[in-house]
Amino acid sequence: MNNNNTNDHYKKPMLSVGYVSRAKATVETYQELGFNSGLEIHQQLMTVKKLFCRCPAGLYQNGDDYDAELIRHMRPTLSELGEYDGTALMEFKTRKNIIYRIKDESACTYDIDDTPPFAIDREALDKAIGIALLLGTNIVGELHITRKQYLDGSIPTGFQRTAIIGIEGEIPLGEKNIRIIQLSLEEDSCREVLDEGHWRTFTTDRLGIPLIETVTAPDMKTPDEVAQAAHYLRYLARSTNNVRTGIGAAREDVNVSVRGGTRVEIKGVAHIKWIPELTHNEAFRQKALLIIKDKLASLKIASDDWKMSFVDLIQNNIVPLKGVLNDIRKKNLQIIGINLPGFKGLLSFFTQPGKKFANELSDRLKVIACIEKPNMIHSEEIPELSGNETVNKAVWDKLASHLGADDKDAQLILWGDSDDIKMAIETIEERCRLAFNGVPNETRKALADGTTIFERVLPGPDRMYPDTDSAPIPIEDEHIERIKKDLPVSVRDRVRQLREWDVPADTYGYLLRRNLVWLIEKIIKDFNLPPRYVGTLFGHTFRGVERKITPSADFNDYAIYGMFKFINSQGLNVEIAEVMLPGLYAHPKMVFDSILNVIGYKMCERDSIVSLIPNLIKKFDSIKRNNSTRAKHDWVMGHLRKMAIGNVALKEIAIAVEKECAK
Repeated sequence: MNNNNTNDHYKKPMLSVGYVSRAKATVETYQELGFNSGLEIHQQLMTVKKLFCRCPAGLYQNGDDYDAELIRHMRPTLSELGEYDGTALMEFKTRKNIIYRIKDESACTYDIDDTPPFAIDREALDKAIGIALLLGTNIVGELHITRKQYLDGSIPTGFQRTAIIGIEGEIPLGEKNIRIIQLSLEEDSCREVLDEGHWRTFTTDRLGIPLIETVTAPDMKTPDEVAQAAHYLRYLARSTNNVRTGIGAAREDVNVSVRGGTRVEIKGVAHIKWIPELTHNEAFRQKALLIIKDKLASLKIASDDWKMSFVDLIQNNIVPLKGVLNDIRKKNLQIIGINLPGFKGLLSFFTQPGKKFANELSDRLKVIACIEKPNMIHSEEIPELSGNETVNKAVWDKLASHLGADDKDAQLILWGDSDDIKMAIETIEERCRLAFNGVPNETRKALADGTTIFERVLPGPDRMYPDTDSAPIPIEDEHIERIKKDLPVSVRDRVRQLREWDVPADTYGYLLRRNLVWLIEKIIKDFNLPPRYVGTLFGHTFRGVERKITPSADFNDYAIYGMFKFINSQGLNVEIAEVMLPGLYAHPKMVFDSILNVIGYKMCERDSIVSLIPNLIKKFDSIKRNNSTRAKHDWVMGHLRKMAIGNVALKEIAIAVEKECAK
């Protein structure tokens, strides 16, 4: 690079978004932002069949394991009002080829709308009603099945059959309640395995599995509240033992808005632990976009009147195509230079950690114009950092001059296949015009680092219509009452129960997530055991075992009940459960007597164990490692522990050791 070209050209005046990290944010931070958030939680139900056909549910396939492929293309159609849905238009513009990988054992002709739906699966309906009752919703008197447009290709028919089960419930959250707008029963969509260029590939194994969608009101006022509400809803669903668990079985969509902004939906949140960072960063992203809106307002130009100019850099030979640009040209890609009036300082303006407003443009080029990244560079990038040192100040000045730019403008260069360039130019212009209005209504995809990327335009509100293939289904009061009788204890009462048992608070999340409290309660009751001990065994010991050991076969939690039953029948001290548990988990099919042999258990009377204490103390004194009473006590207990486990309580032996050490 010419030494006369300094980086001063790229140091644009920046507006401050006042970003605060989540670690330093307070309740007042979110009050100042006007933070609001709501949840849409999708949870698969544990059923034998799919919702509207008789294919088996829960048969998952490897992405490369399929019997047939089906290719479809999205086409927008006019609504009854003569309008196109914005999402449908966007998907059509992408010119995507949608591929479905079909496995015979888990799919049928219903999935592609070649067969009418079967009657709704009653097992799924009853389980959904049960969860709706736990949420305190009012169950509908008659179930009406509707079609919800699904325009991203994840459902081959282009719509999802769904039915509202209950409305207007609530869940507790600290000192307040969170309103539940509704719970619906619907069919799950396909699983995406590839999205690259103009090709999007799905597997159909997940398609049609019964799914409940729980929608909350935007009552959460901090990111932590959003996560807490999501955890509560997960615990509630799992308490029924009627939902699937594991990767993909539950997915959270989070809606976020700030004062002056609009609802933005973050889809595909794979883990609840992501939610606080995602919602925090989305709030500040919206704040940044509102600041950009105010900056553009100073131009006194309506968004519809704003126009950018562009030129083909290869055809017009305006700037030298060296280095990276020359490599792009060699790939037979078209290269376009664009002037953005009034956008000086905005392309490099912070929106999310590690991202600028330019990313808003680049992300849409990837999704709508189907141009894979990297797909553009801009005049506010420092060349050495962007890897495009051949696009220096002289190049940008020449481009700006040719496009008639002034000192308030910004420039960018984008590239792509000639078939995609027209859409790319439209995409850049559309997103820049949206900046005049602040925060676009859109759906964004969650990333593990707590940031998001554009996924699609937010669907319109009128995307649901009656399913003429399905008759209404009456839900009788008597049927609801029967379901009520089998409902589990509420999550709120389970937490109260754990507190009364004095179980350590750090176990609550694990015990509720794994739905183990009912099993703990049964063990306590049937074998008259201390609640704190059993709760801690599950919440600490069992949790640690799960993390460290891979079982040789499928492990059933109820096997732990069988272990306690064995311990009780053999008259063993209950503390042996801690030693037996790792062996039981590692080898679920092993008989309990064999586990005792593996851990080296031998029956021993209390008096025999206690009689060894004096000699052990003498041995310790002869060694003289440490003359402290505590060291002596611990050394003796270490030698007696294995003998005592299962035969006598360790606390009882410890008291005997203390007495001897005190002599």
